[in-house]
Amino acid sequence: MNRLDGKIALISGAARGIGAETARLMAEAGAKIAIGDVLDEPGRQTARAIGGDVLYTRLDVTSEADWTAAVAAVTGRFGGLDILVNNAGIFLGKSIEEASLDEWHRLCAVNLTGVFLGTKLALPALRERGTNSPQGSAIVNLSSVAGLVGSSGDPLYSMTKGGVALFTKSAALEFARKGYRVRVNSIHPGTTDTDMGDQVVAMRARQPATNDLDEARRQGLVRLPLGRVGTVTDIAKGIVFLASDDAGFMTGAGLVVDGGITAQ
Repeated sequence: MNRLDGKIALISGAARGIGAETARLMAEAGAKIAIGDVLDEPGRQTARAIGGDVLYTRLDVTSEADWTAAVAAVTGRFGGLDILVNNAGIFLGKSIEEASLDEWHRLCAVNLTGVFLGTKLALPALRERGTNSPQGSAIVNLSSVAGLVGSSGDPLYSMTKGGVALFTKSAALEFARKGYRVRVNSIHPGTTDTDMGDQVVAMRARQPATNDLDEARRQGLVRLPLGRVGTVTDIAKGIVFLASDDAGFMTGAGLVVDGGITAQ
């Protein structure tokens, strides 16, 4: 199940966290992997740790030139592109009143423009490979549970991730209407044990002005029906599924991996 034999994948923001684990699992499933990130040495270390046919390419997702170069590097090395994972994202952790315009622009540049550019500039390569694939090529966009329900702590992050969720559906419909064999789905992680997850905990600790990280973690666990935060493997397994032919009849869908938080 969820095999990716013969597939070629480009994953943005894959030097660490969910992206790095996705790269590892995809490689284990038989795919050739390109890791894109601005963290050069961690990115190269991740590529070396995975081993096998793994490429590291510098990728600032806000840069059209970087995306063009990254796609060219992947197709030049591996001969095509079957899977794009728009994973790169940042978290702000500020209220509407606290956030500056520059911070908002940076949040949009990474979380929204990065997904648009990746989709647009990888599309020709994905279309070409999708033509000869029984289930087509695949794009997986990283949204969030904050893209499904409101966030009292970071409404601007929620706004960008809601945009990713609806862009996913719209892109899926556009590509289907045009006859492109490119599926587009999103994944919506809940609280996950990553650097960004730590930022969420820190934000929650600041809100009552206690800065008590342990209490913020405890309260977060109380709200989780499964009683634990997610791991990078929990999320990466969902991404691998959406990228695989097992999800061949899914497009415009959102896969929620959140420990039950949005079921309440």
